[in-house]
Amino acid sequence: MGSQYFDIKPVAGRIGAEIIGVNLSSNLSDDIISDIRKTLVKYKVIFFRGQQQLDADGQVAFARRFGEVTTAHPTVPSLPENSEVLDLNYGRTTSRANNWHTDVTFVDRPPLGSILRSLVIPPTGGDTIWANSVTAYQDLPIHLRNLADQLWAVHSNAYDYATGFDLPEDAKAYRAVFTSTVYETLHPVVRIHPESGERGLFIGGFVRQFRGLSTTESDDLLRLLQAYITRPENTVRWRWQVGDVAFWDNRATQHYAIADYGDQPRHVQRVTIVGDLPVGSDGKQSEAIKGDSSTYNQRVAVAV
Repeated sequence: MGSQYFDIKPVAGRIGAEIIGVNLSSNLSDDIISDIRKTLVKYKVIFFRGQQQLDADGQVAFARRFGEVTTAHPTVPSLPENSEVLDLNYGRTTSRANNWHTDVTFVDRPPLGSILRSLVIPPTGGDTIWANSVTAYQDLPIHLRNLADQLWAVHSNAYDYATGFDLPEDAKAYRAVFTSTVYETLHPVVRIHPESGERGLFIGGFVRQFRGLSTTESDDLLRLLQAYITRPENTVRWRWQVGDVAFWDNRATQHYAIADYGDQPRHVQRVTIVGDLPVGSDGKQSEAIKGDSSTYNQRVAVAV
């Protein structure tokens, strides 16, 4: 697909495209927004360079063109002056998210998408990698696909503290905030994308256990499925510049922020768009086990 309003430059073979010729701080027409959404669904993550004029309010306003906007995070405080903006100032206020994950899958309605704006970028390092969970599912041998179609997984923000004793004090403090309210949700391992109809693996770093399997069996199977998602051919790596904006489809991707920049500053801000209840290949929807996400998801407090 193309667009009459902007140029689309694919960044990698299976995922990722740069959109050229759009100023996100301007009043974009509904037709442009529609084409951006179609590009997002096709390429899974889209990038905009040179958006220095975009501020936090403009970032929220742009996000609202694609749906309701969540509060910044279910547990982590927002930017003081804007309740919808998560301020990620690595090395100062935030622990580094250097693991493969899909945003906020521990709630029953994970975000539709995330929009990340770069403010300060280290001169070297600090790239982000995204992975296409749809092509990962397609890569599975048929027997693994059939197994994955039947699996459900418990996602939670509660970490195993036994592995965290060597963490720096600031990271321990951030983790304590992150888990201050515990959420658990049962999600299908294979999710049907509500717009494209594609099947994708819906797992990542918040998975704690597969329903009906032991923790050992779950860990082994999770490693196997994750290995397909993180294959290099399913990924795209973005070298950030100040003023860049990345917008990813949280329903069909995982991502990893590479922590290879030492004590250099890296400052980004994220806004997330309210999502729907994931649906599995059997037509069943995700179920909350613990924790109420209605405040986070604001105006979709009651499932219908």
